[in-house]
Amino acid sequence: MKNIVKSGPASTELAEVAEPVETSTPDYWADACKHLVKKDRVMKRLIPQFGDACLQSRGDAFSTLARSIVGQQISVKAAQTVWHRFSALPKKMTPGHVLKLKVDDMRAAGLSARKVEYLVDLAIHFDAGTVHVKDWQAMDDEAIIAELVDIRGIGRWTAEMFLIFYLRRPNVLPLDDVGLINGISQNYFSGESVSRSDAREVAAAWAPYCSVATWYIWRSLDPLPVLGTEQN
Repeated sequence: MKNIVKSGPASTELAEVAEPVETSTPDYWADACKHLVKKDRVMKRLIPQFGDACLQSRGDAFSTLARSIVGQQISVKAAQTVWHRFSALPKKMTPGHVLKLKVDDMRAAGLSARKVEYLVDLAIHFDAGTVHVKDWQAMDDEAIIAELVDIRGIGRWTAEMFLIFYLRRPNVLPLDDVGLINGISQNYFSGESVSRSDAREVAAAWAPYCSVATWYIWRSLDPLPVLGTEQN
């Protein structure tokens, strides 16, 4: 059974990967903001509050997903500690090097037996080429999600966070994200409970820039920047 984690605004599994931050603004960001301000009364209020801030990304695909697995169902602080211990084991954080690690050493770094299995499965998929990293730019969102959720330990939520933060896809609506649902509740329904149907109805005005609107909803809950390549 896949370990599907639902998170708050600052998706802790993909965040804090020890790689350089990609600071370039996504090429669609300005157009997205104009669209959202025009189409949505809440976005018209939220977007000006955060100036030139925008989605940032860092890391590589394998490290990003490995970190997402390491961080599942533990605190941010614990995830950082385990990640630093685990990432120090291989000579380089690559699928091939991870596959050479001893299970006992991985467990000693603080990983559960299940997470060790997940990380090995992740490395096998990357090493065997069953995830088509080089083709992702030409693939649609659902096709990439289908590849990712075939890996043990990666559910739809994690795949959607990967699309938003790592691939920086513009139109992802992560309806399993607690932060998004809470933010829609607070910003559109005066704090009342919100269903997935309610969220979809609100997001109809966001398309084709649901990722950008989601990012601003997260920011409305947590003013600190949401960094990706990550963290669910």
